[in-house]
Amino acid sequence: MGGVVHFEIPADDQERARSFYKDIFGWRIDPMPDMAYNMVITTPMDEATGAPTQPGAINGGMMAREGEITSPVITVDVEDIDATLKTVGERGGSVVMPKNEIPGMGYFAYFKDSEGNILGLWENLPAGA
Repeated sequence: MGGVVHFEIPADDQERARSFYKDIFGWRIDPMPDMAYNMVITTPMDEATGAPTQPGAINGGMMAREGEITSPVITVDVEDIDATLKTVGERGGSVVMPKNEIPGMGYFAYFKDSEGNILGLWENLPAGA
């Protein structure tokens, strides 16, 4: 069963959005300028691995609103992104962004479901990779 492991919030003005979410929820938001991305920390995490320390909790990200990614996205962990994207297409969905690598961590992709919603996929690198 694929679990929800991440969320993303697109923003027109990332500085304004960072301030909003910090003020409302007290979230820690760490800009990553080299990736044009922000890590959104909503729960305590292991600083070495980035994994939440509370069972069932997730952290997320924030990025510029662009292309088809215009509303919040939930990301689901899968064993094989390529196989999952194939099944998405067979079941009436479509690929929005094919498999991409985050070096040293894993792979991600985005798809549109049968209802027009965009979701993310995450595949961890194999152990020892």
